[in-house]
Amino acid sequence: MFKDLSFFQRYIGSALSVGVALLARYLLSPVLGDDLPYVTLLAAVAFSAWFCGLGPSIMTVVVASLSGRYLFLHPSHSLSIPDRTQSLGILSFLFSSTIIVAFGELSRRNDERLRVTQSDLEDKVRERTIELDSANQNLRNLTGQVLHLQDEERRRIARDLHDSMGQSLVAMAINLAALQKQAATGLEQFTKMANTASDSAALVEEMITNVRTISYLLHPPILDEAGLGPALRWYIQGFAERSKISVDLDIAEDFGRLPRDLETAIFRVVQECLTNIHRHAESQVANVSITKSKSAVGIEVRDEGKGIPAEKLLDIASSGTPGVGIRGMRERLRQLGGSLDVDSKGIGGGTVVTAELPFECTSSKFIAASAAGGFTSP
Repeated sequence: MFKDLSFFQRYIGSALSVGVALLARYLLSPVLGDDLPYVTLLAAVAFSAWFCGLGPSIMTVVVASLSGRYLFLHPSHSLSIPDRTQSLGILSFLFSSTIIVAFGELSRRNDERLRVTQSDLEDKVRERTIELDSANQNLRNLTGQVLHLQDEERRRIARDLHDSMGQSLVAMAINLAALQKQAATGLEQFTKMANTASDSAALVEEMITNVRTISYLLHPPILDEAGLGPALRWYIQGFAERSKISVDLDIAEDFGRLPRDLETAIFRVVQECLTNIHRHAESQVANVSITKSKSAVGIEVRDEGKGIPAEKLLDIASSGTPGVGIRGMRERLRQLGGSLDVDSKGIGGGTVVTAELPFECTSSKFIAASAAGGFTSP
């Protein structure tokens, strides 16, 4: 307690407690007479021992014993040596005061040790908290770098598939077509060769289509060349044809361009949401809405499928055990200052995924990353 008080405040407090105790004893004189001269002064000693410290407590004992002798013992207003009975009373007061001061000092030291221990624990907790926050931040940064490298690797693989394997397959298709034509104009024994060449050409055409589809799904070139709106229209059209799910896209014709990483993040979120609808929702329709305000881009993907159970929705909301796809979307958006929310009305109620990417936060991160060589402007 007294740790919060200054040196002078502790001594002033002890002096005041003695003054109050003497006044109380004086007011009780008509009742007590010469008996129990130190009864109220023990309260002053206890107060000083508990709240003011060792030095003020000793001062209180000395002042109280002298004041009690001077004011309340016969002959009063004198510091002469008291008689035997009075001396025993003084000794009893001093003994009791010593015990009180000793217990007070022991309690003070215990409190001081507890304060030091608590302070050390709090410092260690703060250190661990700082270390944990730093580790979490490093993990987020690492996750962001992994996602960014993943997108860059998808771009490279898509470009290599299109430029190398795609071109080789096209050349093979041309050669097979020429071989088919030559065999058809030759002797009859080449008819079988012509049929084989025709079948091979059909297989090559199918391979070319598959390679192009895989290349475009890894990273559609139209996203870099024309922007988010055309890329989403192209992807949703192909997705609807492959999955037989009717998808309605709501995005302004004059939506405009965004930083490349922002466009990629929005495209991947829509792609992952539609993939989840196809795999899990059992919905025949879906709606994708992309809106842009002065400060943020909003994403909403809605289906009319079987919905999400309440307990699983709680896990997703608390980041407990959501699927890998949802964790990836959430972390991708978090790296750009955005947020993701999944909502469902329960079994049969459909699912709504909403996300928001602030322009100001994203733009500042984009500029900083571009200066460091991390992102590339479209």
